[in-house]
Formats: sequence, structure tokens, C-alpha cells
Amino acid sequence: MAFLIRTIDFTAAGRELIRERTLDQDSLTIGRAAECDIHLPDLAVEQRHVALTRQADGTLAARALGTLEFGLDGRMLTEARIDPRTGGEIALGAARLAISRESDGRVLITIRQVAAEEGKGDVLRSFALASVLPSKRAMSWIFAGAILLLLLAVPVTSHLVRSPAKPDPEGMTPGQVLFDRAWISGDLSVRHQSLANNCESCHVKAFESVQDETCIACHEETGDHAKMPRLAQGMPPLSAGDALQWRIATSLGKEGPLGCVACHSEHEGAVRQQPASEAFCADCHRDLKTRLTDTALANAHDFGKAHPQFRPLYFASFGAARPVRASLDTRPLERSGLKFPHDVHMNPRGGAARMAVSLAQYGKPLECSDCHSLTADRIGFGEVEMEEDCEACHSLVSGRTAAGGFAKLRHGDIKHLAEDLARIGTGRRPALAPGRSRPGQLGSGGGYAADFGRPVRAYIGLSNALSEGGICTECHLPTRGRTGQADLIPVNLPDRFLTRGYFNHEAHKQEKCTSCHAATTSKLASDLLIPDLASCRECHRGASAAKTKKIVPSECAMCHAYHLPAGQWQPKGKAPHYRPLPPPPESGKASSVVAALARPARK
Repeated sequence: MAFLIRTIDFTAAGRELIRERTLDQDSLTIGRAAECDIHLPDLAVEQRHVALTRQADGTLAARALGTLEFGLDGRMLTEARIDPRTGGEIALGAARLAISRESDGRVLITIRQVAAEEGKGDVLRSFALASVLPSKRAMSWIFAGAILLLLLAVPVTSHLVRSPAKPDPEGMTPGQVLFDRAWISGDLSVRHQSLANNCESCHVKAFESVQDETCIACHEETGDHAKMPRLAQGMPPLSAGDALQWRIATSLGKEGPLGCVACHSEHEGAVRQQPASEAFCADCHRDLKTRLTDTALANAHDFGKAHPQFRPLYFASFGAARPVRASLDTRPLERSGLKFPHDVHMNPRGGAARMAVSLAQYGKPLECSDCHSLTADRIGFGEVEMEEDCEACHSLVSGRTAAGGFAKLRHGDIKHLAEDLARIGTGRRPALAPGRSRPGQLGSGGGYAADFGRPVRAYIGLSNALSEGGICTECHLPTRGRTGQADLIPVNLPDRFLTRGYFNHEAHKQEKCTSCHAATTSKLASDLLIPDLASCRECHRGASAAKTKKIVPSECAMCHAYHLPAGQWQPKGKAPHYRPLPPPPESGKASSVVAALARPARK
């Protein structure tokens, strides 16, 4: 199929010039590129704008090759069919391509340029809105003046004459600067959405970065990661470029590299504050000891590769006033004052398991959750209570009451124990639950009788109950007071073992407790059953680790928070009171059980 290309141009004198050429091909391209079949040197035309292809029925398929449309008979299209017998006109920039068919069957494409003044005298223009409006230049100046007045002059003036605004974290105080929202560079974060209409709550001074004192006015409980001079000493030195940028920034009123806004960027959209990356922590902690030679912290930068061993909080001596911290590599021994062999209670075939199966409360061998229950925050565990968690097997029943019920010994205070034992009559009492035997080595082969001591005077009964072999020493370690009177080593357990990090038990509920805690093999109450670093690394690797069904990439912020005390755990109020150990008598030797548990740490 042949195309006859006819180009109509005009000389400067207005004389018409007509050029014709024939292209014997089935398709052609139109555009600004020199290699196009029809070259249109117009910036409004793409390099390859339109392709015309002959179809079997004699029509032409017009298709846009770029991102811009083309005009066809007054419509903007990307694809169209043109019948040369009826004709059509394609508009590309200032060029008009009229398509028709010659008598010899060739497709004629006539190209002409639209005159610059064409259409200005159109009578329909008088009906357009532009005919009654000012010129474009005048409209531009009008809008520019309105923007300067409403978005600059009014906000600046209202800021200068306003009453100073106080920080309002609840967002209840409306802003006093008019049209200040027009200056906002982006939406506030989720936590600060309530301040969207009170810019001056944070931006106290015009054209000055938010200051730390403004942030602290609302975030009163947010503490520094360390004391500011020490924090500055522990920071790695800035590069020459960063140091220059910070010198310029501080000269314009911005806080230094340790300021709040150095890390917390606002107006980034309605999103949650993202935790710090591993690099943020590693910049300082990778080689912290080289700058802070007196620090007790070990260098760390990657949990999977370079992280110190865990240092849990525990009581290293009986009756200590305060707990201490030690690395698990030293295999610390816990002196809690309890005699609790986990393996006896966790053995599915032991006496404890047989008793638990026979009780409706359990109905199966004991599990960790039978004694340890998550707290309301689903993070830590509550205290083990004797009455709720132990008494089903370790009975405190001492006899029957006059009303026909059961009397029980009160647990937790030796003074109460002495009072309860004083009310117990002499003589051996019959078994309260016939056929019920104590489990394990405590079993005597007979009925389970609440025989707390010899049926003699109350003092002797109390002494027997507190001495080795007595009912109390089934769980507690005996000792002697100043006067040689029988006593018990007080129970000392920290509220939390790992206080320098965050650990969520709820997030690990799909795992068995014994996957991390070696309770089934622990034979001594002095075993500190805290999983070590290697145990956690079985699943948790560094931030760069590839995530799989088992491997979890773990950044520093997964367990550690930057600000204290807001992020890390610490006891509420003052340090908890721990009952000190009564001093041993001047003469005599300590209980054999105490002596056994007071041996040096195992190697």
C-alpha cells in the first residue's frame, strides 16, 4: 500500500509551497525524531508519537506510541480507526494531517501548519469566561498577592501578637496563629495527631527548630539514655561533613546531634514512630569501651554475632538485702531460700505426677503453667502463691473447726504459724483424707495426716515444724535466730531476672516452656533456669539474617529501649524490701541443708 505525503508550507511573502513524496509501505511513524517517516519538528510532539498501519479492510489503525494522546477530528485518543474514503484529520502540536484517498488508491496525507493567529477572531470567544476576566498576567499577580497575604502576612502577624501558648499534649487548646496549617510540611505522626491545629505548642519561636525543653514539657517521664556529658563522650566522632552540617544547624538554633529532633523527625506522615535501627545502636556500642574505659557494659553490635552473655538479676546469698547481676557464663547459683527440685515436680512418672493425675484440679501430670501464670500485661509472670498454686498437694489443713469445716495454718508469717499451732490440740489426729499419700521421698506409706510436730507444747510444735525434717522444711531452708530459736531462711526472689531488656512471653506462647528453661533436669533449687545467649540464638539472629520459619531477624530495639525509664522495666516506687537473714548463733554450726547449699559455685 502506498502513502502520498503532501506537505504545504508558506514562504515569508505568503506564497504557498507544496512538496510531495511517496512511501510504498504498509505502515509509517509520525514524530519529532529524524528517523520517523513523517518528521514534525515541534516540541509538543513526542519523538515517536503515532503509528499508522494499514488494515485488511483498507482502513488505517492509528496508535499512540508514547505517553501523549493525539487529536482526531477534535477528540483526544490513544487508538483509533480512520477510513481514507471518508477522511479524517490528525492534530499533533501545530500540525494538522488530513487523511483521504486518491483515485489511484493511494492514501493521501496532507500536512499543514496551523497559523498562530487562527481562531482569535472567532465570534464564539466572546461567550467564554476569559472574555470578562483580567489577563493571565493580572490574574497571576492577584493570586500571588492573596497567597502572600493569607499564608505569610496573616500567620506572621498573628504569631507576633498572640499570647504564648503552653504545650498541650492532649490537643485541647486551639492554636492562636491563623492559617498556620498552610505551613505544615506533612501530616504529624500518630501520637501527635491531636496537635495538628496547635503548631505553636511545639514551634514556640518562629523559624526555629523545636527545642528539647519543649519536648520534655510533655514527655516528663522520658529520661536520657545516659547523662548528657557521658552520652556525648560515648558517641563516635562525627565525620568532617557531618560536623560541618551540625555547626551550620546549631548556628540557626537547632539542638546538637544529641537533641530530640536529631532522631525524632516529624511531619513524615500519619505513621507510628519507627524503632531505631541496629546501626543507630551499633554506632556507639560497637566499640564503646574504647571511649568509656570505665563502663561495665561490653561491646555489642549484632545479636547473632557480637552480643555479651546475659547477666540476670538474682540473690547470690541467703537473706541478702539486694540482688546482684552476674553473667550466665559463670554459672551463678541462686540463694532464694527455697528447696524446690523442678525435676521432681516435672517428672511425668513421679509421685507428684501421680498425685496431680488424681486431683480434679489438674487431672494430668504437672506442667509449668500449673504454677506459673502470666501477668495481666502478658509479658511477665506473677508470684507463685502457696494457697493457690501449692496447697492442692502440700496441704496446710490442721484440723476441723467446731462448725464442721477445716482449719488451716496461715502461710507466710512465722508469728501466725505459732498462733495457729498453739490452737492445735495434743494427740495424734486421724488422716483427713484416707488413702491419700504424700508423693516421692516424703511418703510414709500411711494416710496423709497433717502432723506438723510432736503432740506436745506449742513451742515444741513450732520448733519441730521449723527444724529440718519438719513440715515447713519440705519447701524452706531452716536456720536459727539470735537466741538460737528455730527460724526459716527468708524467701528472696527478684521481681524480674532480666531487667536490662524487654522479653514478651506472650510472643513465644507457641513454644514449650522447657524449650528454653531446663526445668525437667534441674535437681537443685539453686539452679538459675534462665536461658542463655546460645539458646536465644537458635531462633534470633542479627538484623541482617534472612527470615525463615524458624529464624527471626532481631535488631537491638526488639529487646532494648533507648529512653529510661519509659522503655525499660524497673520496680515501681522504691526498691522492694527484702527480709534480711537472721544472724546465726555465736556457737554451733549451721543446718546441714544450709551448709550443703552454701558450697562454692560449681565449675
